[in-house]
Amino acid sequence: MKALFLTEIGKSEVREIEKPSPKAGEVLLEVGMVGFCGGDMNGFRGLFPLQEYPNILGHEVGATVVDLGSDVPDTIQIGDQVTLYPYLACGNCVACRKGRPNACKTNKTMGVRRPGAMTRYICAPWKDLFISKKLSLRELALAEPLTVGFHAAARGRVSAEDTVAVMGCGIVGLGAVASAVSRKATVIAIDIDDSKLEIAKKIGVAHTINPSKVDLHEKLQELTNGDGPDVIIEAVGSPLTYRSAVEEVAFLGRVVCIGYAKAPVEFNTSLFVQKEIEILGSRNCVGREDFPEVISYLEEGKFPVDEVISKVISIDEGPETLKSWSENPQGIIKIMIDFDR
Repeated sequence: MKALFLTEIGKSEVREIEKPSPKAGEVLLEVGMVGFCGGDMNGFRGLFPLQEYPNILGHEVGATVVDLGSDVPDTIQIGDQVTLYPYLACGNCVACRKGRPNACKTNKTMGVRRPGAMTRYICAPWKDLFISKKLSLRELALAEPLTVGFHAAARGRVSAEDTVAVMGCGIVGLGAVASAVSRKATVIAIDIDDSKLEIAKKIGVAHTINPSKVDLHEKLQELTNGDGPDVIIEAVGSPLTYRSAVEEVAFLGRVVCIGYAKAPVEFNTSLFVQKEIEILGSRNCVGREDFPEVISYLEEGKFPVDEVISKVISIDEGPETLKSWSENPQGIIKIMIDFDR
């Protein structure tokens, strides 16, 4: 069967691999849809420090259970449509011991530090599956990136009393937008791509800002009566947006960092003290909390699924698509491989 490999920086190819068989405690999944992650592009560009080469890409999965290994409970049935928790924690490090395996020191994400799901069949532990009787495979493949944004909103303790600014409206940023809107916060979406801001409006934001067209500081001051946002979620990963988050957040505010900055960031650290702000990292998601919340949200039909899926391709189109996406990322939110193409 075919699999899409990231072979080295700037190179990917489709290779043939053997179909796996489920072991005890595992199920065999027929992958229907799998999304490209922004990390895949950064791995292709050589800008993701955790990426290992060569590796099968993919951890945003919509799949069907087609076989069961031994010791799988009756709650998992052949024919179930599922998505899966793609992170593998060690269970022993300080983060795992404190019940935060999403921040495991040696976490191995599918497609990054172990083989991913951009192939027709994969095996996965039954405990990592999340079933939906309502969602399509393409909707299930959106669940994982949205959980990362939902987790960021949880890290920021977003509530109905907060004004929340989300910097970056890619799929993870839109997940943070969706979670903040669901928490009844007043949400400001910030991006230089107007098409992404239009999607944020459909999710329910109160305001949008395109910093390439208006002064970001002045607009945020206007929208917050001079206070600044209570919470800023950074979902871009650039030195500029990291600095802006610290500069623009309100006194006593919270800055939540999702994006990996691609270069060192210089801060005016006096702002940390003067404002008495909290700076919070947000990594991956907490599977048993965030996946059920996101699946329930998607099942309510509130998320503009069709608008965020920019392109659907076959696996054979993967290498050229990854190359062209890296060269021209403007306007792309989510690219998916459909294994029935």
